[in-house]
Formats: sequence, structure tokens, C-alpha cells
Amino acid sequence: METSWQDRWEEEGTFHTPNPTGHLTDAEGRHADPATPSFFVMDMFPYPSGAGLHVGHPLGYIATDVVGRYRRMKGENVLHALGYDAFGLPAEQYAVQTGQHPRKTTEDNIATMRRQLRRLGLAHDPRRTFATTDPEYVRWTQWIFLQIFNAWYDPDAVRPDGGRGRARHVDELVAEYEKGRPLPEAWAGRTWAELDAVERRRVVDSQRLAYVSETPVNWCPGLGTVLANEEVTAEGRSERGNFPVFRRNLRQWNMRITAYADRLAEDLDLIDWPEKVRLMQRNWIGRSEGAMVTFQVPGRGALEVFTTRPDTLFGATFMVVAPEHPLLDDVPAAWPEGTRDVWTGGHATPAEAVAAYRAATARKTAVERQADAGKKTGVFTGHLAVNPVNGAAIPVFTADYVLWGYGTGAIMAVPGGDDRDHEFAQAFELPVVHTVRPPEGHEGGAWTGDGEVINSVGDGITLDGMDVASAKAAMTAWLEERGVGTGTVTYRLRDWLFSRQRYWGEPFPIVYDEHDMPIALPEELLPVDLPDVPDYSPR
Repeated sequence: METSWQDRWEEEGTFHTPNPTGHLTDAEGRHADPATPSFFVMDMFPYPSGAGLHVGHPLGYIATDVVGRYRRMKGENVLHALGYDAFGLPAEQYAVQTGQHPRKTTEDNIATMRRQLRRLGLAHDPRRTFATTDPEYVRWTQWIFLQIFNAWYDPDAVRPDGGRGRARHVDELVAEYEKGRPLPEAWAGRTWAELDAVERRRVVDSQRLAYVSETPVNWCPGLGTVLANEEVTAEGRSERGNFPVFRRNLRQWNMRITAYADRLAEDLDLIDWPEKVRLMQRNWIGRSEGAMVTFQVPGRGALEVFTTRPDTLFGATFMVVAPEHPLLDDVPAAWPEGTRDVWTGGHATPAEAVAAYRAATARKTAVERQADAGKKTGVFTGHLAVNPVNGAAIPVFTADYVLWGYGTGAIMAVPGGDDRDHEFAQAFELPVVHTVRPPEGHEGGAWTGDGEVINSVGDGITLDGMDVASAKAAMTAWLEERGVGTGTVTYRLRDWLFSRQRYWGEPFPIVYDEHDMPIALPEELLPVDLPDVPDYSPR
């Protein structure tokens, strides 16, 4: 009985949704009446990675089907369609193991899913279905990429809504440089006219919304691809295949979503979402106000850190850098005077200690490193940094809870005002200086609350007796006046890495020249199809 009705619906085009014009009409050949309200129902695309649907699919699809049928019974023109998110790793892994082309696997799985969806009786318009592997869909995916690649973000440009900050075509950026716009910091002191053609391209490429950079990633050799944090288990293995995962720097494509950080946060007030969800989004964006501070490392140059508490600089008694930090590429030949045994990890030289710690860290994912932060591992690098407010030489450690991909990959540690820093200081026998007076009855350890500033007097600056807010402002002004820091805003949000190193995915519509620089293909050459290859194994 059920199947016979489903056959009839398909034969009679019961769920055919008409467009206002064109070849898509309802079952009786009529176009949509402009006076009839329209309603669009959008489901999450299923991923045809298995032999069929699982119980979680109809959980959502039935709910949206009920809404669509209700609106249709009210006389609205309802479009309810479903596509298939068909590129990805599982189909390619199956191809590697069996020799069957991933397109064949994917198409077979889609056919099974369509049959199952039909048996559920869902009111989809079957004419509207597609897979993300369809060439026409790939064409528009690649077209969107080109719009992003050929754009830069101008924070001063006025948007249609009156706000500031929007994307503009890179040709407009070139035109501004030709008129005398200052070049980015890496080319400071030079003019556009002084640059050769390759240098000019590098200037523009560094500001595109889609760009290539060396990025620390979760690299899975067994799968031959980069994995998102969510694809890595707590044990540091791939969710699919249970292969070991390592941190590694790779050349990757990134999307400059950080340019939109403020707008993303501000526009959360415009959407009708539960407050707890909006709070999660704000925390994910993670806007922080503070100061960028420069510490000098004798013989090695400057080491920059961001802190939300510049008022605590007098309490900074050590620093910590990520194991991937380039400062560790060249460390002193011997331990400096005053090095404690607990700092060295039992190694004879800084080079041995750093190399061993880097090797151990490389076997951990970012998630593992954050989860293990309570264990307080680390080693002294042999470097000393000069605290800019009092001239004190403080040791620079490396520890895996500091991530190279976040901020500057370095922190100043204030054990008197931060619990994690205090635990590290206790583990490594480092001094503790409180810069905010703890309340009466405080039982020791870090004091992270407000109060009167203490122990904060230096050359040309006295913070003692101030409250924390006033001390922050005063210290930031002093840093800027002395040229050793600037007030700034940072975000927890990182640029989105969207490269993969595997075959089964949309090709980037990009070629590379003799300088290994990306060149966008013209839109008339889209879509760029995947080549036929005899071997799908990762390289």
C-alpha cells in the first residue's frame, strides 16, 4: 500500500515545485503564481560514505518534512529538495583499498540513499536533487573560490548597511598602491614603483581573502591528509582508520575569516538564536583587548607576546614559547649560569633538551596538548629574555600547552596572577611576584581577582596604589611611549584552513608559475574536472 502511493506521487509529480519561469513547472505544467507565498525547506546534505542511511538521518528529515507538508497544505509554494555532500575521505579510502573509483562508490551509495529516502515518503522534489560532485555544482564551488581569491578586505570601506569593513576586488588594491597607498610592514620604506613584478604579486597575494601559508596542522601519514581537531581522537589518532596523527608545518590554503571577527561578534545580536548558543559563538571568536609587548632576547632579537594584563608585567618572571617557535632553531651551546637542574629535563645541553622535547611534542595533537596542560611538562631553552619594565633577565621555557598557531606562539608568565603559570612555577622552582594585593586570608598561590596594584614601580612608571583598570591603561601608554609595546585587540578565532592532500575533492582552479606563486584560472575554463588517475593512494 505504502509503495503504491509513493509510485503514484512520483508518476503524478505530486511534489514538483514550480518556478515563476523556465522549464520547472508543477505536475500540470503551470508556473508559480507570484501572488502565492513561497517557502524553502533546507536539510543538511547526507554524506554518501556508507551503504545507506542511518537512524540519525530520518530524525531530522521527518521533522522538516512535517513543516513542509504543513506549509503546503496552507497553500504555499514549498520547495523541499535534498543534495548529497559527495566528496571526501571515506570514498577515497575505499578506492585505495579496493581499486574501485571513488565516483563509482559514491554514486552507488547515493542510489541506495535515494531509494531509502523514497521509502520514507518524504516530499522532496526529485527533479531538484544533485550531488556536490556534479560538474555544474563543482563549477559554482570553484567560481565562489575565485571571487574570494580575487578579493581583499578593506577595514575602512563603507558597506551598504552603513558599517565599515568589506571585501573589494584586488584590482582596486593595486590601483590604491599605484596612487601611493603605504605598503604592508614587510615592505615598509619602499614604494609600489620600486617593486618588481614578482614583489608586487607577493604584496597582493599576502592580502587576499584566500591565501597560501605554512601552517601547523594535524598530519595523518596513514590517511595522507590533514585532519581537523574534531577528526582526531583524545588518544591522538585519526577518527577514521585509527592511524597516528602528528603536528607538522605544511603549505596550506587558508580563508581570512579573522578579517570579519568583529562583524561576526556584533551581528550575533541580529539573529534569533538561544543566548547560550550566541555565548558559545562569542567565546569561539574570543575577542580580547590588551597589549602586544616586545621582550628582547640578547643575540636573537625580539620576542613578542600578547597579554590581556599589561598591568602585571612587573610580575612576569619567565616566558614560554611553543615547541615550533623559530627561536628554538638556534639555542645556546651551554646552559647559562643560574640554570637549575629541574629546568634541563636531564639533558647536557639546551640543544639536546629542546630537540627531545620537540620530538615528544610532534607526537601529540593540539587537542592532546591542551588536555595535558595540567601535567606541566617543559624544558628551559637556554635563552634569557629582558623584561622591558624592569630590565630583569628571565628564562625562556618551551612547553607544549603553548600552541604555535595561536597568537604569537609565546606567552609571558605571571605566576602571581595566573593559576596555570603558578603551577608551572612551582614545578620548575621559579620565582613568584604578586602585582595585585591578595585579600586578607588569601592562602597563597595565584591571586586572579581585582585589588590594589603592588610591586609595580620602574623607570618612569609607578602603578602601585592603582586599581587594575587604571594600571592597564597606564602601562599600555608607557609601553607605546617607550616603543616596546602597543595596545591591540586579538581573537581566539583563527583563519580557516581548507586544504586537503587527497584526490577525491574539488580541484582548486589555480595553476602555479615558475616562482611557485598561484595564478587563478579564468572563469570561462570552469569547471576544472578531476583527472583520471590509476592510483588513488596518497602521496
